[in-house]
Amino acid sequence: MNWATPHQAPDEQIFGRCASELVAELPDRLSTRIHDNARRFPDQPALVDGAVRWSYKELSDQLKAAKVWLAEQGIRPGDRIMAVSENGRALVVLLLAVTEMDASIAIVNPRLSASEIDAIAADCQPRRTYYMADGSTEAEQHGRRHSAAGYAHASLGKLMISALHETETDPVYAQGHRQLAALIYTSGTTGRPKGVMLSHRGILYIASISGGMRHLTQGQRVYGVLPMSHVFGLSSVCMGSLYNGACLYTVPKFNVDAMLDALEQEGITVLQGVPAMYAKTLEYLRTGQRTLKAESLVYISAGGSPLDLETKQRVEALFKLTLHNGYGLTEASPTISQTRIDEQPQDNTVGKVLPLLEYRLQPTVEDREPAPKTLLGELWVRGPNIMLGYYRQPEATRGCLTTDGWLNTGDIARVDGQGQLYIVSRSKELIIRSGFNVYPPDVEAVLNRHPSVVLSAVVGRQVAGNEEVIAYVQCDPGSCITEQALHEFIKDQLVPYKRPNRIHIMTQLPATATGKILKGRLRELAHTEAGE
Repeated sequence: MNWATPHQAPDEQIFGRCASELVAELPDRLSTRIHDNARRFPDQPALVDGAVRWSYKELSDQLKAAKVWLAEQGIRPGDRIMAVSENGRALVVLLLAVTEMDASIAIVNPRLSASEIDAIAADCQPRRTYYMADGSTEAEQHGRRHSAAGYAHASLGKLMISALHETETDPVYAQGHRQLAALIYTSGTTGRPKGVMLSHRGILYIASISGGMRHLTQGQRVYGVLPMSHVFGLSSVCMGSLYNGACLYTVPKFNVDAMLDALEQEGITVLQGVPAMYAKTLEYLRTGQRTLKAESLVYISAGGSPLDLETKQRVEALFKLTLHNGYGLTEASPTISQTRIDEQPQDNTVGKVLPLLEYRLQPTVEDREPAPKTLLGELWVRGPNIMLGYYRQPEATRGCLTTDGWLNTGDIARVDGQGQLYIVSRSKELIIRSGFNVYPPDVEAVLNRHPSVVLSAVVGRQVAGNEEVIAYVQCDPGSCITEQALHEFIKDQLVPYKRPNRIHIMTQLPATATGKILKGRLRELAHTEAGE
């Protein structure tokens, strides 16, 4: 089969219905199905946030009340709000209420640095910014820095709210495939933040199809620890659970003990995470401090970063379940492929492409004579989950998205004779650490601010279940700067997941005659130093 020509993934049965039927009935707004669920099974558990437990009727009522409250605060159709928040009921309600009002939300991780959050705010220009201070000292600190006013919401908890800003509104469309719902920010290789514009329909396609294929239904209890500021946590976990009638447990930060308690005491049935989360769990349980008790667990999956086979096998041995895998990116809302729930893959496949999506592999220069069943190429995809573009950055949008809707993932992939997708490598320099994107230029820019640093280069290094950030710096001749001093220098300028695991000081970075740093050689050096 020639995978270089466009293919459409076949229709599939999900809960006894064709995926095409489910897509055809997608509503135009994220909240519609939650209100429908409230009418169909009002007393069914919908959301658990610590001691707060809401049924679907209660969640629906909260959304209606929040819409009135937001309107009183001056939020209009076409506005953008920014939420600096960990996972919690306040963020879920804000997401659903504001998007039902035809406004949109930029969800930001409060653990980002001040400069990163300020850059996002400058780009999206929110009407108001909401800082969810309950359980997040970081969000509260950002709120104080911006002189946000404290607000004790009767249902949503402790908030801080910025002043109302005069901003231009975005267009409003009745159709879900055109209407902007959420902005998820990625730094990009230029260092300027890029707001990925996700439509209602794109998010709902993932919630319905990907969520349905994971059997997220009434009675399922989903552990929602993946941050909603990341598209995996937003579309796949949060909306996937609520759209299909499952109960979502919102968890602000990952903690192994807390997760093990929930598996045992709350009877969690669905656990989704990044490989690093599973690796930390394995390490913790090896110490023998406690044992795994997860009798209700029926489904586990990993995503957000590459899953190595060793970690997969160890996790499956521990949980006695298949560790399902998948692949996607923010620009695809995010899922492009996933392993099917009735399959038990023994390799590192990321599964088949989701039903009805179109895809092709654009051969690279190196693939002059590819074997038909193992063609390598740059993966392009098209479908309802593809982003609307980068917010107010048409040139960046044109760089990866064609006018007829084809998205260049920038990843090199192959497809076997059974349609299983494998990600061979990333053609970009992106490092994925604990499920978060790290772009080397962002880190290099901070390192280069040190007066003793002449040049710096940042590369990724694969380790079990994760990817490390390794930095190499070239300093002024005679400089006495130490690795520890550089770590201290960048500490307050970079969020923890962007900080290098190691900073190597070199007399001179390897470079071509024109001065281009040879990052390939540095990657080899990083692996050699790790004993690989």
